Amino acid sequence: MITNLTENGWEVIYHRAHALLAAQLAGQWHTQDRPERLIETVAAISHHDDLEREWEGNHLTPAGAPLDFTLDTKVDLKRLRKLTKDAQYRGRWVAMLISMHTSFLLEGKRGESADLDSFLDEQVEHQEKWRKELKISKKEAEKAYAFFQWCDRLSLILCKHELPAGQRALEISAGPDGKRYDVMETSDGNVTVKPWPFAEKQFTVNVEACYLDQMKFGDNAELTEALQTAPIKLLEWSFVKE
Repeated sequence: MITNLTENGWEVIYHRAHALLAAQLAGQWHTQDRPERLIETVAAISHHDDLEREWEGNHLTPAGAPLDFTLDTKVDLKRLRKLTKDAQYRGRWVAMLISMHTSFLLEGKRGESADLDSFLDEQVEHQEKWRKELKISKKEAEKAYAFFQWCDRLSLILCKHELPAGQRALEISAGPDGKRYDVMETSDGNVTVKPWPFAEKQFTVNVEACYLDQMKFGDNAELTEALQTAPIKLLEWSFVKE
């Protein structure tokens, strides 16, 4: 889950909701430099966090606060293998991009354990196999994943309220065209991206967030009940070309 501290407790955005926001952003991209298989790429973006189930398992810090995903350092290889395997139900293109995303997140941990290294090697083999079957080059796959990662990163910036104050720019990442893109909040509270990569000159995206009115919880059952009964608010961002 994504957690943001509030005056009375926590704002919580589920990871699947964040993924849906990323897919909304993907759907706004201009026709140039889109992945060849846009719909399948958007499907991969919207489903890449399907493992996350905030109402199940442990989602508390040792102090009893809701556990933000950035603090969750555990790597569950069994669940990650299931994610990649299940992605194949939507097709090899989707599975390939989700596998590439898993590699991106975990390659920095290579060498920490033999099991992890084996898992990472498996992903490389899967990706090579799928590229061959799909008859695409590694460069084409990397372009599609750059688009995936760009949308995911911008969604996280919004969900974590990381837009800098004072109309300062924040780098998102390189897009599928290899260009650097920056996001900033305008003086009137809108959001803009430079260079502008979207088809429309203005559009709105949103995500649902729930609000907890306490700082810590005795156990996961208490957290789950609070999440399921918490008030929900729709967060919106209006993007405008400057």
